[in-house]
Parts: sequence; structure tokens; C-alpha cells
Amino acid sequence: MLQILAELCGGVGLFLIGMTLLTDSLKSLAGNTLKALLTKFTANKFKAMLSGIGLTILVNSSTATTVATIGFVSAGVLTFAQAIGIIIGANIGTTSTGWIVAFIGLKFSISMFALPLIAFGAIIKLLYKDRTALFGLVVAGFGLIFYGIDVLQVAMAGFSQQSDFSLLAYTGFWSKIVLVFIGIVMAMVLQSSSAAITATMAALASGAIDFPQAIFMVIGQNVGSVSITVLSVIGASINAKRTVAVNVIFNIVSALVAFFVVAPLFIGLTEKVSFFHDFDLVVLLAIFHTAFSVVGAMIFMPLIKQLEVLIIHLLPDDSPSILACLDEASLQVPSAALQSARTVVHYCLFEILYIFIHLLKEGIVPKQKQLDELDHVIAQVEEYLEKVVLVGHSELKTSFLALLRVMIYVRVLRSDLEHTENGILLRTQPMVYQLALDYVHIVESYIEDGRHLTDPEQITHLKDELNNLKKWTSNHRAEIRSKLMEYSELHQLNAAKGLELLAAQRWMDRLIAHSYRLSNVLYESLDKPDSQN
Repeated sequence: MLQILAELCGGVGLFLIGMTLLTDSLKSLAGNTLKALLTKFTANKFKAMLSGIGLTILVNSSTATTVATIGFVSAGVLTFAQAIGIIIGANIGTTSTGWIVAFIGLKFSISMFALPLIAFGAIIKLLYKDRTALFGLVVAGFGLIFYGIDVLQVAMAGFSQQSDFSLLAYTGFWSKIVLVFIGIVMAMVLQSSSAAITATMAALASGAIDFPQAIFMVIGQNVGSVSITVLSVIGASINAKRTVAVNVIFNIVSALVAFFVVAPLFIGLTEKVSFFHDFDLVVLLAIFHTAFSVVGAMIFMPLIKQLEVLIIHLLPDDSPSILACLDEASLQVPSAALQSARTVVHYCLFEILYIFIHLLKEGIVPKQKQLDELDHVIAQVEEYLEKVVLVGHSELKTSFLALLRVMIYVRVLRSDLEHTENGILLRTQPMVYQLALDYVHIVESYIEDGRHLTDPEQITHLKDELNNLKKWTSNHRAEIRSKLMEYSELHQLNAAKGLELLAAQRWMDRLIAHSYRLSNVLYESLDKPDSQN
């Protein structure tokens, strides 16, 4: 019996390692596909659901889809309603693992093929780098998954000879509850619904349990899978909690419908309809798993708006803040993390530019509290960017470096705010003040809100206008200084006051130059239309 338990643990361990390798490598290979699927194909709730299904099958992980969704909701790229559709789709997509196991993993012994796959994948990983190396890990991951399934099959065959599950006949209500509870515990202990369902399929194939027992265990495993995501959002942002709440509600309601309606109907059909008699029991279990997720989707898809209202009511955002974008969970999906960080960086830029506008146009000096809050956000986004890991994501490095360049000018413009007294002083000098008003007019014309910082057309115009203003100031710098000195002499200002006026003029020149360089960096960091490339 100890040997059987050891084989069971080993089989599950091999499967989990294989799943981790496969999922992480596929996420890295997918790269910006995560963002493309989640942002371009979610125009309506049905497309959002299909995106959730497709992405989950692509990366072989509903958790990865959930994490990416949280990140893009936090960054404002997706609405919460779109996120609900994606999460529903992810729950359908995650049933694909059962189909792979049913049609490949348990049909024949594949250990003789699995071991060469592991070796082949390891060789590719050792000999190559970047995406080719990731492909090697995908191959090795597949090999480990199937080798783990083979070990599980052998262990379950021995387990079936020494165990008696007849006491847990599915006919009694409490027996069904116990089977569901066993499924919940399996998913929670293994921290993977896929591993739990694979173990159940292996037990069914070996005869350790019968088909109805397997059905109720799978229902429990579907419920138990939410514990993984619930634990991951303790102390997380409100967006993360709301997205996981969708997953919890969907899984629990789907499980209740499956327990009382779908399971009895499905068991009855497979027993009484001769068409199903020729089906492999493991295949039927995969069909059931997908069927009750689809039924859950049919219930929730028409109610997405009501579900959104309910969850927002249950989990209100009592402290709205731009820092909610910097969700730690998003770091698992670098494309989502970059989008979140970009949103916060652009927020900081917009805040700084409008402090300058209010200072120069209306003479409003920012309060220290406002500057302290801005400094806190800048520090937080810098700390967040330090945590972004791009190993295996070479296609994101250019975007990351561009964002770091933008971040440099956030700091540069923030340092210009240290001398707001210059902004007040130059308002007393008509010639320099007109220059300041020209600057204000340009910025206000093209940056009406934070979204314009990502608009290639707006940034192009901003860059051109600021460049013209910068050239004008360069050409007329000596003339302006001469007039300032004449003003000082005419009004008999002391030397210190005259130097302050010159310092204010130099400060304005620097602000224009820094803003122009920022616009240039923003322009280079954006995805321009083909006509502009």
C-alpha cells in the first residue's frame, strides 16, 4: 500500500511540474497575444467569453487568464463587464485539459514516448535561447504531464484492488455530498483542479471508482479550484477581488446546478440511452465536465450586467486610487504589468502638466499635500517597474525601455515643480509671460485628458508645436534677457531681483525644452499607424 501511495504522489507531482512548465512557457511564448486576445476581441460579452476560452486553451491555464484579466481591468483597458465574460469563458476553456487526458493520456501507455519528449525538450532548452528554449520547455512539460498520467494509471490500478468505494454509492444524498467534499479537498490539496480531475480520470479508468462517483467528485473539484484564486487575492486590489468573486460565484452556482440537475440527467442518459454505451467512460466524464461549465455560462451570460452590479455592491471601492492599477497579481503576466504601469506613469504626467497649466495660467501654486501624493505615486510605480521580469519576453523589452525613458521625464518635470516661485514671478513680465501662455495653450490643445498621451496624432502635433516654441525661445533668448535687464534698470530693481527674473526666464526655457523632449520620447514609445511609420 505504501508503494501505491508513493506512486500516486509521484504521478501527481510529475503532472504538476509538467503543467507548471507547460503553462509558464506557453504564457511566455504567447507574449502580446494575451493582450491582443483580451483587448481586441471583447467588443461584446459573447466575444469576451470566446476570448476567455481561446486564451485559456492557448496557455493551458484559467489562472493565467484570470491574472491577465485582473491586470488589464486594473489598467483600464478592459471594463469589469468584459472581465466577467472572459472569466466565464476561462471556466469553459479549462475543461480542455480533461479532453487531452481522455483522448491521449489514458488511451494507451505513453511512457515510452513521454521520456524521449522530456529528453528532447531538455536538449532544446540547453542548446538554444529565448523563444526556442521556451519551446523546449513546452515539449518537456508535455512529456512530464503524460509520464505523470502513466504513473497515476499504474498506481490507481493497484489502488483499485486494495480499496472499496462501494460505501460511497452515488444513490444516497449524503454519499453524493461526501464525494463532492472529496473532490473539493483534492483540488485544495493539489492546488490544481486539472491535477485533481486527471487523478479522478485515472481512478475511473482503473476501476477504482465508478462513473457516477467520478461525476460528483469532478463537481467538487470545480468548486475546490476557486480556493486557489481566493487565497491569491488576500490583501490584493479591489479589481482582483471583484474578478475572483466572479469566478467564485460562477463555480458555486454551476456546481449547484450540476449537482441537482445536470448530473442526474447525464447519469440517466448514459445508463438508458444505448448511443452512450459505446463511449469510453473517461471521455463521457470529459463531456460532463464541459457540459456543466457550458450550462453555467448559459445561465450567467444573459445576467452579466446584473452580476456586475451585485459584485460592485458587495465589494465597493471605498478608496479609489490610481495605485489600484499596480496590482501585484499582474506581475505574473508582463504585458498586463506594463500596461498597468503605463497607465500610472501617464497619470503622473497628466497631473504634472496640469499643475504647470494652473500655475502659469491662473497663478495657482500646488499645495504640499498634492505634491506629496504625486511623489508617493511616482515612488510606487518605480518600485512596481523594478519588479517586472521580462525573461523570455524579448518582444516586450522595447516597450519596457520606452516606458523607463518616459519615467525619466516624469522625474525631470517633477524637479521643475520645485521652483514654482519662478512661475509666479514671470507672470509680472509681459514678454516672458506671453511665452508661458503660448506653452499653456499648446499643452491644453493636445492633452485634454490622460488618454491623449497614448494618441499618436495628438502627440505628433504636441511635439511639432513644442519644437517650434523651443526654436523660438532659442532664437529670441538674448532679446528677452536684454528686455528683462532694461525692465530692472527702469524700475530700479536691485541686483538680486534682477537675477531672480533671469532665473525665472531660464526656468521657463528649461520647462519648454523638457516638455519637448518628453513629447519626443512619448512619440517614439507609441504604436503609430502605418502611414506614420
